[in-house]
Amino acid sequence: MSYSFMCRLYCLFLLLACPLHSFSQDILWEKSYGGKHAEFLADVLPTPDYGFLLVGSSLSDKNGNKQMASSGNFDYWLWKMDEHGSPEWQKSFGGSGMDFLQNVQLTSDGGFILGGTSLSSKGEQKKEDSRGQQDLWIIKLDAKGSEQWQRTIGGSGQEELACIRRTKDGGYIVGGSSASGKSGDKTEDNYGNLDYWIIKLSSDGKIEWQKTYGGKGLDQLRTVEQTLDEGYIIGGYSNSPASGNKQSDNMGAGDYWILKTDKNGLVQWQRTLGGDGDDNLTALIQCQTGGYLLGGSSNSNPSRDKSRANGKGTDFWLMRLDQDGQTIWQETYNYGKTDLLTSIIENPDHTFLIGGHAATEVGDGKKDKKDINDYIALKINDKGEELWSKTVGSDGEDILSRLVETRDGGYLLAGTSKGTASRDKNGSHGGSDFWVVKLKDRYKKELDKPAIEALPNPAQQFTNIIVDYDFETGTASVFDLAGRQLQQFAIGSRTVPVDLSTYPEGIYIVEIRTNVQNNSVKVIKGIQPK
Repeated sequence: MSYSFMCRLYCLFLLLACPLHSFSQDILWEKSYGGKHAEFLADVLPTPDYGFLLVGSSLSDKNGNKQMASSGNFDYWLWKMDEHGSPEWQKSFGGSGMDFLQNVQLTSDGGFILGGTSLSSKGEQKKEDSRGQQDLWIIKLDAKGSEQWQRTIGGSGQEELACIRRTKDGGYIVGGSSASGKSGDKTEDNYGNLDYWIIKLSSDGKIEWQKTYGGKGLDQLRTVEQTLDEGYIIGGYSNSPASGNKQSDNMGAGDYWILKTDKNGLVQWQRTLGGDGDDNLTALIQCQTGGYLLGGSSNSNPSRDKSRANGKGTDFWLMRLDQDGQTIWQETYNYGKTDLLTSIIENPDHTFLIGGHAATEVGDGKKDKKDINDYIALKINDKGEELWSKTVGSDGEDILSRLVETRDGGYLLAGTSKGTASRDKNGSHGGSDFWVVKLKDRYKKELDKPAIEALPNPAQQFTNIIVDYDFETGTASVFDLAGRQLQQFAIGSRTVPVDLSTYPEGIYIVEIRTNVQNNSVKVIKGIQPK
């Protein structure tokens, strides 16, 4: 064989030994947001205008790049960013006590629904008295972040909110945990320490029904989603034996506990899944192709329901279930001594983004360093096979809350960082900050974005016109198909809310005229769901 052929063969070997996907994700940018004290990020939401909304809690006053002073202790804190991570607006909501924002979802009118936990009584931005020790606090915002309504929900004891989700009827399902018996807004007795508690809300936040699930131990709900049959899939952590309405004993120190209900919250099936150690479920989604993907962290050996061995310590543990809750496959993923999974997102191509953090620094030598946590981004196919993974970190503690794919095809890692400028991080503001890292997948094609688009479309009451370019001044006009102008108003941002509530069903034209260019888009005014 010739020398040149041997060189080509050697290069091919190197490519096979070092998969391209290991190097396919570049850091596009990273940014820190916060004041001089403490900020804790809980969730991030990609928005229709290719930007994103960061939500969490803040203790800082007006300093750093925080524009609003704290109302009491920790307050809800929101940052709306454009696609480059530059701030567009921020909001703060709080009372005299501690208020922890946990979750945000986009609503059908293009606004936002916030869910969290509050120890505040009535006062400042909190409009209702507390029910007991700690309550659920829900706030509905429009697309610009202005409050539309809020609700305080709880019993006489402790409540914790895990998530809030939209439902197909225009309302919401709230998932949390409760130690309260019948009291306040709670209509059912508790079974043990904390129980699962789900509450169905109407579109304006009124309680339609609620259910409590639990045994005599600790049952902590982590997620709930509406399923294709309009029922619900519920998941969390349990160390309860068979008791209350829990049908199976725990396997080890703690287990995954999954319940499938009908649309009224009546249990159709349930499963307790675990090994001989501690298995802590933190995320569960319904897959677009059917069944469910659930994940968390496990230190169990292969035993009971766990067939995959850990690398070392605590690892990510994922299970794929069919629609009846039977196991299709399971896999563990090892990065460091303690790996904590925090989120699962399904992409349009049926791959999955897994987010978490590791109490180890992952480098070429795979050497553990104490007191260092890194963000972990993992992408797998629908069989659980790793497509790529990446770790991002500073010299301090970096705790990832959410990994999402943005509308432009990039990936956003969002969480809380206590690190200073070091490694992948360029700066900090206080004791702990919101820290966001944008990854670009070099193998994805650039997205062709329209100059303007309307979301949602069809719309019931409101739509948002998304302008895909920067401008200084402009106007928005609404016309019917006969060409009559129905409204006109000045615009100054790239997200333009349009109120269609007073118009009959039909097709309308929204025209955007700016100092840069003029465009128009058709919007269908649909029927309000019942």
